[in-house]
Amino acid sequence: MEFVIAFVSFMVWPLLIGLAMTLGLEHLLLRQMIQPPTAFLRRPVSAKLAHIGYWCASWSLCTLATQRPWFSVVVVNALWLVVLQVSHTKYVSLREPFLSQDFEYFTDAIKHPRLYIPFFGIGLTIAAISAGALAIGLGLWLEPALSASQYAVTAGASAWLMPLISVLIASSTLSYAMGSKLAPKVILAPEFDLHELGMVAYLLAYARLARRPLTPTHDPLQAAQREVENTLTAVLQATREDGVEVTDKSAFLPHVVSVQSESFFDARRIYPQVRDDLLPHLDRCHFAALAQGLPCGRLAVPAWGANTVRTETAFLTGLTPEQLGVHQFNPYHQLAKRAVPNLAASYKALGYRTLCIHPYPGSFYLRNQVLKQLGFDEFLDIAHFSSADKCGQYISDAAVAAKVEDCLLNAGDAPLFIQVITMENHGPLHLETLDDVRLADWYEGELPENCRELGIYLRHLVNADAMIDQLSTALSRLPRGGLLCFYGDHVPIMPEVYQTLGEPNGVTDTFIWSTHLPQSADVAQQTMDAVREADPELMEWALDCDGAFKTDEQCRKGDPRVINIETLGSALLQATNQHVRHSAATQKFRSLS
Repeated sequence: MEFVIAFVSFMVWPLLIGLAMTLGLEHLLLRQMIQPPTAFLRRPVSAKLAHIGYWCASWSLCTLATQRPWFSVVVVNALWLVVLQVSHTKYVSLREPFLSQDFEYFTDAIKHPRLYIPFFGIGLTIAAISAGALAIGLGLWLEPALSASQYAVTAGASAWLMPLISVLIASSTLSYAMGSKLAPKVILAPEFDLHELGMVAYLLAYARLARRPLTPTHDPLQAAQREVENTLTAVLQATREDGVEVTDKSAFLPHVVSVQSESFFDARRIYPQVRDDLLPHLDRCHFAALAQGLPCGRLAVPAWGANTVRTETAFLTGLTPEQLGVHQFNPYHQLAKRAVPNLAASYKALGYRTLCIHPYPGSFYLRNQVLKQLGFDEFLDIAHFSSADKCGQYISDAAVAAKVEDCLLNAGDAPLFIQVITMENHGPLHLETLDDVRLADWYEGELPENCRELGIYLRHLVNADAMIDQLSTALSRLPRGGLLCFYGDHVPIMPEVYQTLGEPNGVTDTFIWSTHLPQSADVAQQTMDAVREADPELMEWALDCDGAFKTDEQCRKGDPRVINIETLGSALLQATNQHVRHSAATQKFRSLS
């Protein structure tokens, strides 16, 4: 009888009460979701068993370490509370609950606290750490260890050690088995999967899927790369027929600069009080891209407020979320281990030197490993900048643009492909000070007091716009010319602004601009007429492209299409192809002149 009483006291009651606490905390913290987790009894049997297995395994492991069953109930549920609170915060800011791939962000929050803790709440973080330390101290003091209990002294260590080890092994095996069983059932819509399975089963299923390697079945960029190769071959053949011997095909290739601008979207679309002349260089390049028949306009991206690498991967690889599967949520875990076809490799195969510039520590998101796997020749991170280059919290767009200029000027005879990932506009914006003096240059009327983040954001948008001018001017001055691709990775995190003034739909903005392509139908027609008489086949071939040149009237009407980020890399290769064709036609025109 004494054994039964002791067994119930140190195992059964803590297990049952702790399990009830996990479900209660889940209900309290996640009920504000549009689709909160369904009631425990209504979940699939495998999801119920996964939750029970998780709790039993966590509790028994903690109890084995501390020898304090009730203290372990508090510790495990405190950690569970942290996961749930982080999930709630993430859902409010990013429209997405916590994922199994997000556990690494706990260590990232220690390495890079500015990127994470302000969104969670500095006060809440301090309170949580203090409460945790206090609870640990009180728990260890108030509850005696099992080995010191009267029952353990009488019956021996096996009386509590063997049951705990048995529970740990059985529950761990159960959790593993249920995770494998649940993995095929999820549809990779996090909020829906969490609603159907509950937090534990949902996390287990995603974790099991994440162990499967990323194996793309095809290269989305291959066709566009082949078009450029064929064009270069044809251009070389044409020059030989004209009596000019050119052995290096890269002589016809333009420099290519692609800029992933942090949190960039055209705020004028959503907030009418933002001044129309806020982004003159974006407007200029957007208009020119329309006239050149190049992609421009709104961009559909797979991220909201954060998760930059999702947009980054979609641009560089052309892989859709469906093709990435569970790896769509953090593709760089896989890309750090294995190479996949990508834009840098495509440009490298064409004869380009490939370079990435990102003014932040290279270890973040494993970029120092991923970019090497993708085929970039060089990666310039925060070590290539100084604190004097900062604007606000991070390295300025102006300093990054200056670094790009230096690389272009020192490129020598080789064409460059430069992927730029900016940081200036990265939040948290509320840690910066609003420039009230210049606000009238960006915003008409009074800005609501709780919307000061918008004023800070507009200042960074203006700087990003100046970067467009800086880069387009630099490319225009180079004999080789170049292409500029510019796009936003996601909209910014400004919850109070969205609540007060309205929320964007998540699309950002993009354009591809060329230094060499004619910027109006009239210029294109003049070139075509001059060359057609001497070499009609060359001119018709040069103007044979998917996007016809548009008239000024068509440009003013704008282009309402939304471009998918997965297609933007192929579009950049196609623009390169178009640039090469027209460069060949222009050289022919000059020789005739």
